[in-house]
Amino acid sequence: MQYDNSNRGAIFKNDDKQQDNHPDYKGSLNVNGVDLWVSGWLKTSEKTGKKFLSLSVKPKDSAPVKKASKASSGFDDMNDDVPFN
Repeated sequence: MQYDNSNRGAIFKNDDKQQDNHPDYKGSLNVNGVDLWVSGWLKTSEKTGKKFLSLSVKPKDSAPVKKASKASSGFDDMNDDVPFN
């Protein structure tokens, strides 16, 4: 019998952390059949001083998405109100 990992996940201490903005914990999670990467950062609340774990998730199968830049025709600064007789 195979273990069902649906709607479950785990995170582990990131022993490879090299910069402050890298997550303190990393792991994976499955939600409704979708596999996700999970990243976690240990933080301290400014209001209460209590420690908490801030989480971020992203799909495992997503390729980096580049924003499409608006292509310039080279005529963007031209006036369309040119009278022709």
